[in-house]
Amino acid sequence: MNKKELLLHEWDICYDKEDWFPPLSEALNGLTAAEADWRPEGAAANTIRETVRHLTFYKERLLKRLSGEDPQYPDSMSNDDTFAAYGEKEETWEEEAARLEHVHKAVRAALAALSEDDLERQLTQTTIALSVTSLVVHDAYHTGQIVQIRKLQGSWPARRSFD
Repeated sequence: MNKKELLLHEWDICYDKEDWFPPLSEALNGLTAAEADWRPEGAAANTIRETVRHLTFYKERLLKRLSGEDPQYPDSMSNDDTFAAYGEKEETWEEEAARLEHVHKAVRAALAALSEDDLERQLTQTTIALSVTSLVVHDAYHTGQIVQIRKLQGSWPARRSFD
């Protein structure tokens, strides 16, 4: 397996292929808007919808960088701001989940079109390969948070079967 194949494999297991942890699509499967907006008691946790917005933001930023743009945070924006609603109109839960899926697949297509040498190209402070690997770990971390929130709200099965 070469580096590109490995990155594509990692990208796939983050969203729609079962591995050591449930993929993000499975963690979001069947969620209602009320469940996506549910917050555990206290203000320490983000909602699932907020986490999806955050994941979408970073995937869209990577996609733009892969296409030659270099989007930086606006001066007034912080990482915390990426959990908030964005855009000109408020999106429904279904639209936000679909936007995440769309950008994940678009990044995959962009990665598949790259050569092995392209993976070593600098994006900003690091290479494409390292940026993708970092985002894969980021997705796995937040998928775990989503599963934990679903367990707390009772919307995650006590036992899961997977292959």
